[in-house]
Amino acid sequence: MTLFEWLQASGIELPTRAEAMEAGVASVLTLAMLAGGVIAGRKLGPHVAALVQRFAIAQGEALHARICAITRHLTAALLLMTLGALWPWEALAGVPIGLALGASMARAGFQLLRGLNLPRWLAWIFAIVCFVALFSREIGGLGPVSRLAEQIGFTVGSRRFSVMLLVTMLVTIVVILAVTRAVTRITEQWIGHARGLDPTQKLLAQKLASIAIVVIAFFFAMDLLEIDLTSLALFSGGFGLAIGFGLQKTIGNLIAGIILLMDRSIKPGDVIALQNEIGWVNKIGVRAVSIITRDGKEHLIPNENLMTQEVENWSYSDRNVRVRIPVSIAYDNDLRLAQELMLRAARESPRVLKSPKPTVWLMGFGDHALQHEILAWISDPESGVGNVRSDVLNRLWFLFKEHGVGLPYPQRDIHIRSLPGGLRHENLDAPISPEP
Repeated sequence: MTLFEWLQASGIELPTRAEAMEAGVASVLTLAMLAGGVIAGRKLGPHVAALVQRFAIAQGEALHARICAITRHLTAALLLMTLGALWPWEALAGVPIGLALGASMARAGFQLLRGLNLPRWLAWIFAIVCFVALFSREIGGLGPVSRLAEQIGFTVGSRRFSVMLLVTMLVTIVVILAVTRAVTRITEQWIGHARGLDPTQKLLAQKLASIAIVVIAFFFAMDLLEIDLTSLALFSGGFGLAIGFGLQKTIGNLIAGIILLMDRSIKPGDVIALQNEIGWVNKIGVRAVSIITRDGKEHLIPNENLMTQEVENWSYSDRNVRVRIPVSIAYDNDLRLAQELMLRAARESPRVLKSPKPTVWLMGFGDHALQHEILAWISDPESGVGNVRSDVLNRLWFLFKEHGVGLPYPQRDIHIRSLPGGLRHENLDAPISPEP
């Protein structure tokens, strides 16, 4: 008995010649659609990536690197959808179209969700659901799958939760999360390109827009999922009270961050001193302010601390900062020459401003030195203060050496009243100064 006869005897219907030919044509056209998607990904992908970078996301984000792949898979899916709608294909011919369409849409969804930094497991679930739904629809089996999913479930109170409902809720939540993140990225990019706002106003607008988008997405999701918030009033009240106590500090830090951005007392780029730590403000987040010190250490300071504690802001109203450099010279030096050399060393330092001009003050007459202080102004305190002081002192050292200006050495006068063993010196009361 041949295989064909065995299949007929077993009651398995084989496709007719026309159905087989239709399936072959569908397979060839499916390959052509997939090839079209590959070409679109190579030709249009870079242009789409440049367009998205200009209006939606910044270069270097995860989504930017996946734009070409998303373009390829979406184009192939659209072509396959068009192919499926142009002709009433039989179930056998719909198999290759359904496989390719489900795989293309699943891969496009996976790449998009991963580009928006959603968890990998969530992206995989969404991709599997897309593949099953589209493949079943193309071969005419979506109805039975839906009915089976409706039959499997459980009841809680007066509401029944079926597999179909749970899958629908999961897909809805994933889509809303993806749309929320995409809209947030686009809004932040648009605000970042606004020319009429300074950096602080842009950051404040981005924070407020993000909060508004999340709130709108929450109520929209509640409406789509048909969740009655009034029925959860008692539960939500108690839960909200517990969350309020638990997240009291978090909410306080959020409000403190918004207030800091509104009154512009601390903004990104400012140089501040807090608890003997000096650094520049990297960014103001929802919970904390990121401060980077000259040592490369990044400190996360809660927003409330900056609201309640004393903070020294070096660039609040003016970015110019005066640097004090103490210098001492010996008493036997030419005072005017030494002071002129101090001014010259300060003026020749590249980071010292020409206006306001550096000055030299005589601070006092010490035990063995004339005490001076060089006052120099800089406009970039985020680059450090100690390196300016070091540069001026290095220049001053070589200028003092070149012009013969000496530095002071400690001196002590010793008066000898008597020597052991009756030895005496004719000049016992003469001061003896040790050699330096």
